[in-house]
Amino acid sequence: MAILVLKDASVTVNSVSLSSYVQSVTVDYQIEAVPADAMGNTARAFAAGLQNSTVTLTMNQDYASSQVEATIFPLVGTNTTVVVKPTSGAVSATNPSYTITGFLAASQPVNGAVGDLATQQIVVTGGLVKATS
Repeated sequence: MAILVLKDASVTVNSVSLSSYVQSVTVDYQIEAVPADAMGNTARAFAAGLQNSTVTLTMNQDYASSQVEATIFPLVGTNTTVVVKPTSGAVSATNPSYTITGFLAASQPVNGAVGDLATQQIVVTGGLVKATS
């Protein structure tokens, strides 16, 4: 089994590659656990509910045309698509792509203190699909 050090992740937001700005990326795949308890149970029972996945990106800020701020700002309050791959290589069984189409509720167009690197973090919530080819 190969161990991967994440240093070449590929990230696109609304079809714009922002990979060179990404400091960190987290893909969180979740299915809600819906209680399905009934008389006679001796332990809690659950059924699979709705998917509630998120992709969280922390990026270095750039205000240039077609870069971070220009890409993210108009997407707030809308559904958008984010595609994440562990490396920039082709999609495969060892380099799957994770596509989330979901809602972007907020952004921080200006974020940082005196002397800090300007960054922006976004969280997209929705349905996640994995592809290996």
